[in-house]
Amino acid sequence: MGAVLPTLLLILAGLLVGGAWSLYRQGASRGAVLVTGLLAVLATAGGLLWLLPGEG
Repeated sequence: MGAVLPTLLLILAGLLVGGAWSLYRQGASRGAVLVTGLLAVLATAGGLLWLLPGEG
């Protein structure tokens, strides 16, 4: 059950990447695309870092 949160974060990252791409294709403002892309990067990094073996 320890892999549920990273999995959800990676799913969220995928949705955000798709959202950023959709915003870009629709001609949304650069700020909206960048914020959505940044959130996707953060969710991906969080999901991957959570999966790294750590102390304990």
